[in-house]
Parts: sequence; structure tokens; C-alpha cells
Amino acid sequence: MANVLNDNHQEKIAIQEEMGKAWTYKELHTISNAYANKLLELGVQKGDRVGVLLYNCLEYFAVYFAVAKIGAIAVRLNFRLSSAELEYALKDSETKILCFHANLASELEEVRPRVSVEQYICLENEEAIIPDWSKPWSLLTSGAVDEVPDNNIKLSDPVMLMYTSGTTGRPKGAIWTHDMTLWFSSMQSLKWNFTGQEIGMTTGPLYHVGAMEDIGLPILLMGGTLIITKSQGFQIGRILSVIEQENVTDCFLFPFMIYEMLNYNDLDSYQLKNLKTIYTGGDPLLPSALEQLKKKYPNVGVVQVYGLTEGTPIAASLDPQDAFTKGQTVGKPMPLTEISILDDDGLPLPVGEIGEIAIKSPAVSVGYWRKPEATMETFVNGWCKTGDLGVFDQDGYLKIAGRKKDMIRSGGENIYSAEIEDVLYRHEEIKEVSIIGIPDARFIEAVCAVVVKKEGSNLTEEDVINHCVNNLASYKKPRKVIFVDELPRTPSGKIQKFVLRQDYSEVKI
Repeated sequence: MANVLNDNHQEKIAIQEEMGKAWTYKELHTISNAYANKLLELGVQKGDRVGVLLYNCLEYFAVYFAVAKIGAIAVRLNFRLSSAELEYALKDSETKILCFHANLASELEEVRPRVSVEQYICLENEEAIIPDWSKPWSLLTSGAVDEVPDNNIKLSDPVMLMYTSGTTGRPKGAIWTHDMTLWFSSMQSLKWNFTGQEIGMTTGPLYHVGAMEDIGLPILLMGGTLIITKSQGFQIGRILSVIEQENVTDCFLFPFMIYEMLNYNDLDSYQLKNLKTIYTGGDPLLPSALEQLKKKYPNVGVVQVYGLTEGTPIAASLDPQDAFTKGQTVGKPMPLTEISILDDDGLPLPVGEIGEIAIKSPAVSVGYWRKPEATMETFVNGWCKTGDLGVFDQDGYLKIAGRKKDMIRSGGENIYSAEIEDVLYRHEEIKEVSIIGIPDARFIEAVCAVVVKKEGSNLTEEDVINHCVNNLASYKKPRKVIFVDELPRTPSGKIQKFVLRQDYSEVKI
């Protein structure tokens, strides 16, 4: 990285923690060199998997770039996963070395005897100590800063695995390659004309493409500065302070963050004079919120995006000038991106007809890690079949019409019903269960479990939620449990979820 930038750029701030420490491009390059050379000393070879279980920090970038430099594959793990979910991802990926924050050690304690991780490298937190079964972070920093030896890395080689929840209850590792990552950054730079003068800010967790690959890596590619926010304890007042004091020009805010911002009592004290663009996605933004933003900050444009981890994270975007006339859509395809609407036979449908959204671009994943059947089902002739339903209007704008894969979107996270149902069906007092999404004022949707108890059971809502907490990430747990005598079914026996959604659309959490 540093050797492709001039001397002035090498001393420019590349990444910075909110109101905290920062690294220049030169420091980022040399520190990632040190990590890379040490990983080679530890026996990491091309194609080996290196797990990253870290909160947002500068070191996250250094580890990721180090792994890329030696041709290994980063397994970016969600720190909110339960021990069982972590175990599955570590086993499935056969992670060789795992880098983690000290206060995540308890999640690893239980799974360590059952996974094949050879070495654990621990970054100390203020509130946690390094466990004796791991090695300190200083091990990585002791590596030589010399240029990393050429490891015959090809652009088509995998660089990252991102585990996404699956409709069958098992996560799938979406494979990202070097060229896929580069193309996706380039597509965004082309679309939004990044010049290297941007000061961007990401508000999501770095294990998520919505925090690193969405606007983050493109800004770094062009030589701008990226500010990362801390992972826990989201407070909109703190976010606004960072935008104001650090002269942020571009930031990614999920819809629920924008709603909190507009309802913030002290909003009038923030001028946000340098902010040019807010990027948002995951859920449609309410028209009333757009109107409030335009009135409060007329010089700030709002870009709404649509995509998915394995099928181009930003495949379509709605430009700020179209926000009010085409606000019911997600905009038009990104540069170098094709979007098609398919019927049940995989054939293109004409404009105005609803079908499955399929995406083709240089940023479509090459497949799922060691899941050939799922890969063949989702990725067909360079196209990614998203499982989402959509329709193009006469002007070429894409509208999302539903969720073929029955996915719940809550607080910017994808939550799949089948995964939660799989866990709840293991409860000895549950006869039947169906998971649906119900409206939520803050997170757009919340997980709701509709449960049929076994005869004689005294199961409570708390029992159901606790069972999920012990087996799933906290954000996947039901926030509402409804007990019924039976579930509505079709004549063939399939549960009619649309009936449940209608029946409980006004349930309060």
C-alpha cells in the first residue's frame, strides 16, 4: 500500500479510531508487514485460514492486510456469536490461527477442546487479561517490517470468508477473492467519485461488509482517511460529535441510527458543516425521515443501497436527487453491475413483473466454502440468485417486493427464521414453532416466535428466549413469544407464515 503512494500520502492519516489513535498509510503498511512476516514464521501458508475475532480497532485492518499479503484467508468472525456458532465456523473453516480480544476469551474457553485451532493470539483489553492458553499480541508486532516475500498470489485466490446465516439453519462461508474485493472498491469509487480527499466514517462492526467493504476500503483505495467507531455502546450523540469534530465528509448510518439521530434532543447543537453524504441500507428509509434530514441538513445527500454479502454488497443505489420521486425503490444498478428479475425457471421476466432478483458483477462471490450444492443453487453462470423478490419499474428502478428466503432484517443484521426454528425445535417442551418478523419502531423488525407447546407444558416466554440466548447470538433471540394452540397450514401441511404476519402485525413488544 505505502509503496504505491507518494511521500506525502505515506504520512497522511489512513485509519483512525474515533477521537483516538491513528495510523498513517506508512504505519499501516509497515505494521501489517510485521504481522504478515510473523504469521509466516508461525507456519501460516498460502490458503491457510486465520480467524479474526476482534472488536473495531486499528489492529483489525493490520491483521486483515497481513493475511492478504501472504495469500492466507481471513475468517472474519462476528463477536456476537454464541460458543456453538463460533465452534461451527471454526470447524467448518478449519481456522489455523485465531486473533481475538481478551474479553472474548470466555466464548472461546468452551470450544477450544473441540476445534483444530493451533495458536491463539490475544489483544489485551483494559478490562480483561490475556488467558494463559494464548500468546500476547506483542508476538505479532515483533515481526520484521521488511516487504513480505512474494507468495505467488493470484487475483482469483480467496482472501476472506464471511459467514452468513443460512435458510437451512447452518451458516455458509461466502468466499471473497482478491479481485472481487478490488473490483467492489473500484465500483464504489467510480459511482461516488471518491478522490482521496474524503474523511469517511463507518459505524458498523468490521466483521461486516457494511463497515469495511462498504465505503471503507474504497476510501482507503483512493488515499482518503477512514474513521472507525467503537463496537459497543452505540450512542448517537457520540457519533454526531465524531462527525462534527473530525470533519467527516461521508458516513454510513443504518436506518435505526438515522431515526435516533432525528429524535435526538440535542441535535440542534450539531451543524455537520463538512458532511456531504450519508449512506444507508439494509432497510428502506421512511419518507418522513428523508424529509426531516433534508430540512435539517439541506446540503447532505442520502444514498440508499441494496445488496448482499455474497452477491455484491452494494448492487443497486438510489441517488440523493431521486430520494423523493423514487423513494419506494432501491435505485439502479451500480457500475459494472447487471440485475435481472427471474421466474421460477430462472428465465428473465419483463419490466413490471415480480420475480427473484439475480445479480451479476465482478463483486459476486465465487461460491460458498466447501458447500458445492449450495454454491450450485445460488451461483449460476456468474449470476447470484439472491432469494429476494423484486420488480423493475418503467424507468429502470428496482423495487424490493418481498423475501423469498424468509429473512428478517433487524438493526442492520440478516436473521434467518430457519436457523432460530432449528434451535427451538430442540427444546423438549416445544411441539411446533414458526419464526416471523414483526414491526419494531427502532430496528424495523423484531424476531417473534409463535409456539405450540407440548401437552402439559408450563413453558414461558422467558424460557423460550433463554433457550435461544444459550444457543444463538443475542440479536437473533425472539423479542416476543406468542403461544397458540395450532399453526395455520396449507392443505399440504406447510405453515402459512403470511397469515401469522397478518395476525400479529400490530403486536407490541
